[in-house]
Amino acid sequence: MAAVIFGQVVSLLAKILIAHAFGTGMESDAFFTANRFSEILFNLVAGGALGSAFIPTLTGLLTKDDRKGAWRLASALANWVMLIMAGLALLSAIFANEVVRYILAPAFSTNNPAEAALTVELLRIQLPSAVIFGLSGLVMGILNAHQSFLFPALAPSMYSTGLIIGAVILAPVYGIYGLAAGVVLGALLHLGLQVPTLVRLPARRYLFTLGLRFPQVSQVARLMAPRLLGVAITQLNFLVNTNLASAMSAGSLTGISLAFPVMYMPLAAIAQSVAVAALPTFSEQAARGRLDEMRASLAASLRGVLLLAVPASLGLILLRKPIVALLYQRGEFTADSTELVAWALLFYALGLVAFSIVEIVSRAFYALQDTKTPVLVGVGAMSLNLVFSLAFTAIFRQIAWAPHGGLALANSLATYLEAFALLYLMRRRLGGLHGLTILSGLGQAALAALAMGGVVAVWMGMANNAPVAILALGGVAAGAGIYALVLVLLGGSEVRQISGILQRRLLK
Repeated sequence: MAAVIFGQVVSLLAKILIAHAFGTGMESDAFFTANRFSEILFNLVAGGALGSAFIPTLTGLLTKDDRKGAWRLASALANWVMLIMAGLALLSAIFANEVVRYILAPAFSTNNPAEAALTVELLRIQLPSAVIFGLSGLVMGILNAHQSFLFPALAPSMYSTGLIIGAVILAPVYGIYGLAAGVVLGALLHLGLQVPTLVRLPARRYLFTLGLRFPQVSQVARLMAPRLLGVAITQLNFLVNTNLASAMSAGSLTGISLAFPVMYMPLAAIAQSVAVAALPTFSEQAARGRLDEMRASLAASLRGVLLLAVPASLGLILLRKPIVALLYQRGEFTADSTELVAWALLFYALGLVAFSIVEIVSRAFYALQDTKTPVLVGVGAMSLNLVFSLAFTAIFRQIAWAPHGGLALANSLATYLEAFALLYLMRRRLGGLHGLTILSGLGQAALAALAMGGVVAVWMGMANNAPVAILALGGVAAGAGIYALVLVLLGGSEVRQISGILQRRLLK
């Protein structure tokens, strides 16, 4: 979790420097649009779909102490990923004009041909990063299956370091093209950080094979197929959001692109770090048939995540403007830009709890080697997201609200529906979820968050004219302090566990 938090801090620093250099104008819109397509290619082939199928299968081989088979599987998948990603990147470079014109941002071609041409150039520069990330994502899965989490968790900070180099060193010389080159550099650093740990793994070996007759390769393909459909639907939503935002007022696309990372920072620290560490444990418990242990592990994970996600969501909602201003408002990023980003952040922050639940429960399904259920639920939720996106943007326009906020609200509402459905199905699958334990944790979080919200509201009224750093950081400190105090007074099990850990360490 500490590594993930560090990575998110560096990522946020990169976004701050990008906002300082390019604001919310045409160049930044073109960059984020091009960057979105590279991310889509990676996620479709080697992102969450492959990891959710690969890690449980590899963990199963390692549990049986079949290291030869494990490395044969890893080698075959590495070769497949490189072949497919390189082919897709090459085709995308050749047809980059068509990709921008018909898929990413048709409005650019219609309303601003210069912006469309810039997007094409930036897309071609960034495409190699998708190939590099494909291999790096697989390495991350190998390390996680071996219960190695530190360097995979630090790897995203290396990608952000590449962006920082692009924004600070390359952009002053090459403009927005330097930032695009920083994307490729960041991908190389992302992979390079993990390689030393990879080569030290026991019985490591690489085989030049596609594993066509190796049953575990087929197993990964079978498990990956339904998950791939879910990822495709998710990426389609991102495309629709990019498409819709590109037709809105200037800066709308950059607004949602900069708001989501602010919400994603606590999401990654709270839920994704727990989910990544829990997946191999869930997988081992499932492989040994110990579903009672898995049920207890899942309930404990959910309870702990809710205790952190609830106050984080409320804090972002209440402090959204000073936080955005503190992070981004300097250089080309004006007060109007702050309003654009804070408006989207309001609606993304509403969904933080749901995003956190989905991260944990979906990993439990993957550990059971069931990729179909979360995918079907995700397809339904993301299909609704498409409908919500169109509906909310139209409603927001009717009531004179900035329509890009409707895209964020649609995403949050669809994610809540997805979270409730996954919880219901997992409860049936495991014969229960220790529901009273989870609900008691949620109740404690709600009471403490209510007290926190009152304190933050009072602080904002008192410090309204203070410098933005004091307003934002003071609000965070006051809110966190009162939240922790109320939890201590309520005497939750997590408080007792933390107290016990600290006492044991102090007595050593």
